[in-house]
Amino acid sequence: MKIFLVDGTYELFRAYHGAPPAQAPDGRPVGAVRGMARSLMSMVRDEGARYAAIAFDTVIESFRNELFPGYKRGDGIDPDLLEQFPLAEEMARALGFVVWPMKEFEADDALASGAVAYARDDRVEQVLVCSPDKDLTQVVDGGKIITLDRRRRLVLDREGVLAKFGVGPESIPDYLALVGDSADGIPGIPRWGAKGASAVLSTYPHLEDIPSKVQDWSVKVRGAQGLSAALEADRENAYLYRKLATLRLDVPIPADPAELAWTGAPGRELGQFCAKIGDERLLERVPKLIS
Repeated sequence: MKIFLVDGTYELFRAYHGAPPAQAPDGRPVGAVRGMARSLMSMVRDEGARYAAIAFDTVIESFRNELFPGYKRGDGIDPDLLEQFPLAEEMARALGFVVWPMKEFEADDALASGAVAYARDDRVEQVLVCSPDKDLTQVVDGGKIITLDRRRRLVLDREGVLAKFGVGPESIPDYLALVGDSADGIPGIPRWGAKGASAVLSTYPHLEDIPSKVQDWSVKVRGAQGLSAALEADRENAYLYRKLATLRLDVPIPADPAELAWTGAPGRELGQFCAKIGDERLLERVPKLIS
């Protein structure tokens, strides 16, 4: 079996910026929810998803905000989009998908936990982590666990991660600690850019492996003196940033991947939801309805 683990929060953002605005009969915005529903049905119909889970950031903040005040928050999200978060989870359930709503953890933690756990199952041929987020590439495992950017149809296996970032999946948290990740509010270490980080981490895979004295570096990199000085002045923050970028693998999820089987959408429940958002045509896009 192939397992599709979907970043529902990203899919909702993508639909919000790509689908036309729309209102439900009660006046609430539903354009993103409608667009995301069509995308999920395309995943079943055109991409062959038969086992899937959709993870959502039910609460935008997580335990990481307690570790670092600058970590991403829900501030600044368009109210029209924010209002559609609960509806998106309801929609995914109405379409018959397993939904993982995250509060203490983030959706990415759930996806990572599922990917690593299900990849150990001999029945699982491949796990597709459906998200373009850089941090999720840390769980890529050869071709058994891959990431899939559904919008651009971009697949990253281990070789793809190496080609894109210059480091293997195991070094991605260290890479993000050095260069930063603006999407998550991780500032990174001054002077460190993508080229310098990949060059150094290709020789020293983890922060603690990088010698504290630049004269002990065996790797040749432009501006090494400045990079070393910046890291030594900010090593404790680098370790903190790596902790923020490291995905948790202990999120409670169904132990048996067979529980993620998509067997169809419950017709009555979906019909009620379609009426709620004023989109009865969605029913026509569902390849299988169950009573």
